[in-house]
Amino acid sequence: MAPTRRHSRKVMTLAAALLVAAALAGAFWPRATLVDMAEVRTGRMVVTIDEEGRTRVREPYIVSSPVGGDLQRVELEPGDRVKAGEVVAQMHPALPAALDVRTREQAKAAVDAAEAALRVARSDLKAAQARSDFAHSELARIRKLVERNIVSRVQLERAEQEARVADAQLETVKAAIAMREAEVNNALAQLISFDDLGLAEAMAAKALDMPSIPITAPIDGTVLRVMHRSETTIPAGEAILELGDVEHDLEIVAELLSTDAVQVEKGARVVIANWGGDKDLEGVVSRVDPFGYTKHSALGVEEQRVETIIDFTGAESERGRLGHGYRVEVRIVIWERDDATIVPSGALFRHGREWAVFVVRDGRTVLRPVEIGRNNGIDAEVLSGLEPGERVVLFPSSSLSEGQKVAQRQVE
Repeated sequence: MAPTRRHSRKVMTLAAALLVAAALAGAFWPRATLVDMAEVRTGRMVVTIDEEGRTRVREPYIVSSPVGGDLQRVELEPGDRVKAGEVVAQMHPALPAALDVRTREQAKAAVDAAEAALRVARSDLKAAQARSDFAHSELARIRKLVERNIVSRVQLERAEQEARVADAQLETVKAAIAMREAEVNNALAQLISFDDLGLAEAMAAKALDMPSIPITAPIDGTVLRVMHRSETTIPAGEAILELGDVEHDLEIVAELLSTDAVQVEKGARVVIANWGGDKDLEGVVSRVDPFGYTKHSALGVEEQRVETIIDFTGAESERGRLGHGYRVEVRIVIWERDDATIVPSGALFRHGREWAVFVVRDGRTVLRPVEIGRNNGIDAEVLSGLEPGERVVLFPSSSLSEGQKVAQRQVE
């Protein structure tokens, strides 16, 4: 009986030791590291410059007042359609304003000054006339003396010169008088105002009979803005409303960073997204401005921006109700290829001075240097080092090394 008990105790001890050893081995046995993987593929790859843009009418028209006057109430609303030649506003020309006290006193002072200058000019005329008469009488006397050979011909020539100078001075003074008379008339005109009862009555009667001035639309288009809606007095040239052809004359302006603008060429294809419609629109770059300007970002950073103009290329019906000043997102295609070998950008990391990836082969990682071409931030073009169908580790951690066992992480 005793030998049997001792044998059973040994078996139980050995079994317990084996169980503990198996548990320790299972606890410390190397396990595969769970990672995300992706497959190298061949397909279409596009590199774009993404930026916000806004729509605008290519050639807006500002309808302004032809003369100063009283604008009648504008009944049009933004979005209303108008035709060329259609009356969009009415206005009455303004009547001359009466002079205030200070302006009238200044005008009176100007009249007094002009009249005083006229009197001075007339006094100068008398002096110039006297000098001219004396010069001509002296000339006649010298001629008689020359005929009698009493004086030389030199004195005769000097007398003729003095007579001509005196005549010229007389003409100058006469011209000055004409100028002073015009200044007096101009100063008197400044005093005309509604203080003169007869003038006020005449102008008021004329205003009642005068028809209003119609202001017409220059094009067939849509009202974009109404600057003056209520009845008011405006000067000549004041903007009243803005018109534009939203349906046929719409374009997009995007402010690109100057470092991006140098990569964009005229004629580049553009994808217009997030504009509010069900599908993306197509466009083409029509102009890249040759000059840049400084603009501050939301964080206060100075940026050099360049305006880039984009034309719609699709059917106008695809744009729906897209109007002037609407926000859109543009993706300007600067490179595209249909048969590129593509690897996710998240698989790339720097190994020395080169790009590298971890290729998964037989469940273990293999460090592989690769040569990369274009990179759009999501996918990268592989020039050499990888073949389509190979699997690579995405977002490898710094603890991952070559030859390490890995397994696909399951997404719940």
